[in-house]
Amino acid sequence: MAEAKTPASPQGSIDPRLVRKLADILTDTGLTEIEVEHGELKIRVARQVSVAAAAAPIAYAQAAPPVAAPAAAPAAAPAPAAEAPIRGQEVKSPMVGTVYLRPSPQAEPFVKVGDRVSVGQSLLIVEAMKTMNPIPSPGAGTVVAILVEDAQAVQFGDPLVIIE
Repeated sequence: MAEAKTPASPQGSIDPRLVRKLADILTDTGLTEIEVEHGELKIRVARQVSVAAAAAPIAYAQAAPPVAAPAAAPAAAPAPAAEAPIRGQEVKSPMVGTVYLRPSPQAEPFVKVGDRVSVGQSLLIVEAMKTMNPIPSPGAGTVVAILVEDAQAVQFGDPLVIIE
């Protein structure tokens, strides 16, 4: 993703030409996000890249929070009960890149939920800088969850798979 902060016009609105220029920079350089900051205004332009096609750039703008504290909000309703977390060993992404669940678009996935895996078995691939990096299973067990989708961008430390 790219994030950029952009100066505002005198009226406080975002200059659409600047957002377009930032989006062009993303396209020209292959970056996924850029951020620009000017005073209290911050603009972030990001795009999601998939294997099939690149999504159009998305622009976000946010002003710095006001100095004065807002009035107290009424008490929030109790949150619904959260799902029980999945237990097991999380396999995390060792790098920033794009995750692929299968060795090629026509092939079967490396693993599916419920599959037994052994130590060192490839669980998926993370592509970084045009290099395919197989992610091995750190231990033997059963795949209880696959937390990413095929061709999804991942960051360093993002959980990918849970093995129990």
